[in-house]
Amino acid sequence: MAPLITLPALGLVNALGHDTASVSHALFRGDTTGMVREDGWLPQRAARVGRARIPDLPALPAELAHYDSRNNRLLLAALRQIEDEVRATIARVGAHRVGVVLGTSTSGILEGEAAVAHHAQHGTLPPGFQYGRQELGDCARFLADALALTGPAYTVSTACTSSAKAMISAQHLICTGLCDAVIAGGVDTLCRLTINGFSALEATSAELCNPMSANRRGINIGEGAALFLVCRDPAAIALLGAGESSDAHHISSPEPNGKGAEAAIRQALAAAGADSEDVSYLNLHGTATPKNDEMESRAVARLFPKGVPCSSTKPLTGHTLGAAGATELAFCWLALSHHNVDRRLPAHVWDGCADPALPELNLVRIGDTIDRHTHRIMLSSSFAFGGSNCCLAIGDAP
Repeated sequence: MAPLITLPALGLVNALGHDTASVSHALFRGDTTGMVREDGWLPQRAARVGRARIPDLPALPAELAHYDSRNNRLLLAALRQIEDEVRATIARVGAHRVGVVLGTSTSGILEGEAAVAHHAQHGTLPPGFQYGRQELGDCARFLADALALTGPAYTVSTACTSSAKAMISAQHLICTGLCDAVIAGGVDTLCRLTINGFSALEATSAELCNPMSANRRGINIGEGAALFLVCRDPAAIALLGAGESSDAHHISSPEPNGKGAEAAIRQALAAAGADSEDVSYLNLHGTATPKNDEMESRAVARLFPKGVPCSSTKPLTGHTLGAAGATELAFCWLALSHHNVDRRLPAHVWDGCADPALPELNLVRIGDTIDRHTHRIMLSSSFAFGGSNCCLAIGDAP
């Protein structure tokens, strides 16, 4: 029998707030004030982005200055929130038995962009610039060095499923006996590369993204970090199961009928020993792009013929790309946690104009609560370029 994988601690920073308490407060109110219009990201026009709402990012210790980047500072801000629990676990099981698995898509590209601009103006790279900051493995190495860990440490980068896959990798490391605990999650930072890249695909919206609406026009890019302590210790909330699939349909478009998405969700339900009627909430990938919402709504309608409360939280944070899977799993964690004594669900913030071409879904309204007659099992879905699909099942620990 596979060991029960628990999630006793969570650190979080994004456009909703700078820790679990502030994020939870804003999440259940449907607060979109962190979604701001900013100049400088796109040529000749403003972009709507989800900027991390944190007064001051922590500075890296002097001995780790070669890792300095906004990405790693966001990561450090999340770590500081769970550092006591993490260090207690390290002291108990040993530094060699604790791993690090993170998802990212940007790493230190923001600093790389500044270095290229400096080189264009001055003919040299700026003093102290470290090329390694841009490497995708940089954030995992940084976290392992910051905690003096010697267990497995690596980064997963599969676009928008990166940190969901990091959570699955953490589960595997523990179930195979390679680790007793893993610090897992994701981090991504606003940068011109991703914002212009998605704009070039005509996939972004200058207005607040509007998932499942007839008026949806595309995504908003966001930034943030989400870090879980993953282990086998007794805890209130557990990672109950996970599912993965690959469409291999198209480099950037999902399989139109959502077959790969459906397969991943079915696997997660099976791993959790649950069926569709046991699910009390589904966090949608919900990018507000025409094709994603079309395929996802079809998959959800087939899987949940009686309906399931669901929402996309991307109008509250933006699409945090490599951090999205862990961030949206964190919202399910918050809904199950002591932060949510009123049993509220994350709302689906949109214009209310349903697309008649999409199956009707049971979209959560502000103030809706968890049905007391259902199991407290929640799902979080993530879908990425190239047909990479993930679904995570989370709930009260048995």
